[in-house]
Amino acid sequence: MPKNPIHILLADDDEDDRLFFKEAFQEIKINTSVKMVNDGVELMNHLAQDNIQLPHILFLDLNMPRKNGIDCLLEIKQLAHLKDIAIAIYSTSSSEKDIEATFIQGANVYIKKPSDFNTLKKILEQVITVNWQYQTSGLNRDNYLLSL
Repeated sequence: MPKNPIHILLADDDEDDRLFFKEAFQEIKINTSVKMVNDGVELMNHLAQDNIQLPHILFLDLNMPRKNGIDCLLEIKQLAHLKDIAIAIYSTSSSEKDIEATFIQGANVYIKKPSDFNTLKKILEQVITVNWQYQTSGLNRDNYLLSL
């Protein structure tokens, strides 16, 4: 297990989803540091700050007020200092249009939010144990949608 924590950032407007997400990471036996923001505007303001620890993995909800996940994804991928952050789309949507759009725009994985807490823990553990630095070159549409 790495000595330094894996920095996780969740952008999600649903308070219950944020709570379950945080609780799941507390139960996973991997050294993580979890930060949460409430929407896309707050996310982009956070990422624009000087001297912050950039996340290793950003979990990005698509359906948020003020600025949605697609807009955030597009903006992140256009900024040189942010474009290499691993992005896991984390949404209730199972729309083929959303899955295709986020894949084309460079997200690393698409996760449909599970309704079961144990499934959530398994999915989150699986996502954070993949070394995205080496996975991005081998991305393909067939393994983009993560499900258990």
